[in-house]
Parts: sequence; C-alpha cells; structure tokens
Amino acid sequence: MRMSSLLLRTLRDDPADTDSAGYALLVRGGYVRRLASGVYTFLPLGLRVLHRIEAVVRRELDRAGMQELLMPALSPIELWEQSGRAARFGTDALPALTVDGRGGTYVLGPTHEEVVTVTVGQEVESYRQLPVTVYQIQSKFRDEARPRYGLVRTKELVMCDAYSFDANPEGMAATYENAVAAYLRIFEAVELAVTPVVAQSGAIGGDVNHEFMVPSPIGEDHFASCAACGYHANTEAAERRAPAARTVGDGPAMEAVATPGVGAIDEVVAFFGDVSAPETVKAMAATTGTGDIVVVCVRGDREVRLPHGWDLLDDAALAAHPHLHKGAIGPAGLAPHGIAVVADAELVALGGPFVAGGNAPETHVRGLVFGRDVTPDQVGSFVVVEAGDGCPNCGSPLELIRSVEAAHTFQLGLQYTQKMPGSTFLDENGEQVPMWMGCYGIGVSRLMGVLAEAHHDDQGLTWPAAIAPYDLHLVALGANKNPAVADAADALCARLEDQGFSVLYDDRDVSPGVKFADADLIGAPIRLVLGAKGLDRGVVEWRRRRTGDEGECALEGPFDALA
Repeated sequence: MRMSSLLLRTLRDDPADTDSAGYALLVRGGYVRRLASGVYTFLPLGLRVLHRIEAVVRRELDRAGMQELLMPALSPIELWEQSGRAARFGTDALPALTVDGRGGTYVLGPTHEEVVTVTVGQEVESYRQLPVTVYQIQSKFRDEARPRYGLVRTKELVMCDAYSFDANPEGMAATYENAVAAYLRIFEAVELAVTPVVAQSGAIGGDVNHEFMVPSPIGEDHFASCAACGYHANTEAAERRAPAARTVGDGPAMEAVATPGVGAIDEVVAFFGDVSAPETVKAMAATTGTGDIVVVCVRGDREVRLPHGWDLLDDAALAAHPHLHKGAIGPAGLAPHGIAVVADAELVALGGPFVAGGNAPETHVRGLVFGRDVTPDQVGSFVVVEAGDGCPNCGSPLELIRSVEAAHTFQLGLQYTQKMPGSTFLDENGEQVPMWMGCYGIGVSRLMGVLAEAHHDDQGLTWPAAIAPYDLHLVALGANKNPAVADAADALCARLEDQGFSVLYDDRDVSPGVKFADADLIGAPIRLVLGAKGLDRGVVEWRRRRTGDEGECALEGPFDALA
C-alpha cells in the first residue's frame, strides 16, 4: 500500500478528547476516529489491525474445534423475557438496547445466549451430535454510561462470542478448559500478559467463570493476587482469610445508648470518642437471591461485598420493615422478627466488644460481643479485599493489581437451556434432557485498545508482529527527485509482497524526518529505508521498531531473516 494513496492523516499532538496514551496514539496514527462518545470509525490502518486480531482469534478457535457462524444482531425481546435476562438487565439498561419496529420489539444484542440456545437447539437432536461449540465475530451494543479510554470502554464493540453445548456437566467442564486454553494461546500470540481470575457472573449468569485481566495503569478493575500460592480473583469475588478467633471475656453487658443525629461510621466514632472505626460494626439490610431479608455485618472500616444476586434495600424498601432503622441497623435482637444476620468471619473471630446499631430510632449499642449477644445465621467473607489481607488459601498477604478485562468465560450449566424452547436432546437412555452450556467472550476491538496501551513508547505504537497493520514499513528517501531510487523502491516493494510480506510503502514527497516520525508513530515491526547512497552500495537499511536494532541487507534479499 502506497502511503500517497492511503486514507491517512497523522497528528503530531494528542487530541483534546484522549484520556490514555494508547488511545492518543491510535488517533494520532490514523487508526481510529471518534464519531460520538463511545462510538468509533476504524480507518484503513485500524481495520487492518482489527482483521489481524480476528485472524488470530479464528485460528485458535478453529484449532480448538469450534465452528464459526453468524447470528443476527437483532433478537426478539420475547427471547429475553423467556430467559429472564430482560429483568436482570434492569428497567434502565435494556430499553436503551431495544428497537421498536414493525412486528414487535427487538434487542440490539449485547450478547447472544438466547439466540444461540434456540439456534443450536433446533439443530441438535441426539447426544451423538454433542459436544458442539460455535462462535461468531460481530458488533455488540452496550449502554455504556461512561465511555472511557477510547476502544477500551465503548457503546459499540466488535466481539467474538463462543458458546458450547454438552451432554453433561463433566463434558461442559472439559469443553470449558479447552476454550480457556484457546484463549490463553490467543493472548500469547498477540504478546499480551493476562491472568485468569475468579469473577462474579453479573447479568450473564453461571456458577463458574473467569475474567482474563491485563495489568494496566488505565484499568478500572483490580484483582487480588497471591504470589505465594497463585490465588487470583476479581475484587468483586475475592475472599480473604479471617484472623484466628480470640477468646473474649464476659466484659460489661451490652448497653443501649441514645445517639441523636448519628448514623454513619465516622459520626459514631466522633460521638463515642473512645472507639475507632475497626471497633464498630457496619450493618446493611439486603435482599438475597431468594428474596429473603438479611442484615449483613462487617467491621466498620471495611467495604461490604454482597454475593451475586443480593441487593441493598433502598429507603423505600427499608421503610416497610419497622424493625430496621436507617443509620441504626445492627445485628442484635433481629431473630424474633425473622431477619437473618449474616456476619463477616472477621467479626466472629475478633468477637468484640463492638459498637453497633441498636435497631431502634437514633440508638446504638456498645459492648456487643459475637457469640454472646449475637449468634449469626451465616458466617463468611463479605468484605471487599484490601492489599495486605490474608490469602484465603495460604494466608500470605494479597496484592491488588490494577487491570483491564480482556475476556470473560462462563460455565452456564442449565441456566438458559432449561428456559429456552427446544433446547433438549435425546440422551443415551432415550430421554429428552437439556444441554449443558458454556459461553466465552473476547472483545476484539477492545483488545486492540488494550494492545495499544500495552505496546507503545514515547514515539508511537510498537505492534506485535502478529497483529501489526503491515509487516514492513518501506521508506524511500529522495525518490521524487531521483528516478533510480523510485524505480528501485517500487521494485523492492513488489518483490517483498511477492514473498508474502505486507508492505506499507512511504512514497510521499515529504521530508525524511516526517517519514521517520510517521513510521515510529504507526509502529510496524520493521522499517526499511532505501536512498541514493544505499542504492549505490546495493543495500537497504533495516531497523526493528521495538528494540531499535538496526543493520543492512542486500537490496536483492533474501529478506526471510527480517520476519
């Protein structure tokens, strides 16, 4: 491709709307242009990178035995109502992804669990056809409230989503491991360091799932990591080891104290004066996945982490429970009212005494001791982990690593196939049973943004060879004034392309400095330079973009060593 013909305008300065180094370089290098917040056009260079990432994904998924198909971006909202996801996405999010058309309401698919379940269910009749895994590469739509970091967080993205169907849970688990291995090969091929971490399933569902996290300074997530034993988990799912239980003496009896105008933990600490935040109990009322009301208790200086499917009660819901008072919720005295107490293991291990809400208007209690004044109905890990917390497996200190999610995989089980019509097959016993399902998503366009963040320097992008827009960037110096150089550069470009290289050929009538700066900015793995002096000597200069290594090779080749 001749740069004189390429739709390309490079920029010397970062645009005002860029908020990360990688995104700024994608804009400056002429890869993408912003159309609206979270919506981007891929220019020719950017589309080549996107296609090369897709090629890596296809190669590894095909190698893993998956089959490519293409499903419609629009799906009838009735499918979402059958699966229950219409309610799970919420009244605010899903309408933003719907289109009212002739014949009904359709959803612009953020994912395709419903559609693929119906599709595969129509084709599979017997266990002899299982397992089967299909995938597609397609535009997805997300009602992203805060698009950020260019391609990393967008309203529309190109995504590869794969779905597996098995005859039993053991087969589902084996297929899941095969898919995870394929994903790890993809990240290895594009030279991106990822860590699979245990995560919560969110609106997609499933009991077992992993996020593939890339450490990054622009990451909006963190994962907990243990260097000693290899434990990794997203902070939404991470647990930590509680301290050893200690013996608590009887001490003074628990007493109620009037606390007018006191509600938040810092207000409690200020009111009592002789207690610190760790000596208080933070208690919040929540509903469980089954609709039961519970009070979740953690140490006063920790952040509550609710299990997936649990939700905090808002003020209106709280008002419907006369035994729960905003600003004064606590664990004591709830059993007679049928409200369960869920306590973080650390509270139970420490015992007390604690200051906590008194479950009466503007009242707190001091001297509360777990095991004496309160016996929790459930004990577990209900706090967001912090750096230095003990690893749940080995007790070593956990580290929190800022990161970006590059992919997500789920074991869905029967969540969709039990609900969607026609999702059964005839098993070995002649019975109609539902298929066991997994799903696997990797944001292809998002991955391009993550790669730009991971592979750049002060001069520009430094693409891995597997996904660079071109293998070689050929720079002709003085060709517009020296026909011999122009002819030699044209011939060299043709030979390189005949040998299988993709070549970006800078034949523009601009200064050498501009050509070199653009080559560094665009970031092809190898730059070739041919000028009059090199032509006289029969050599072409080469330079590796990432390492800066450079040398010469014969103008007539061979060029295999450059690959």
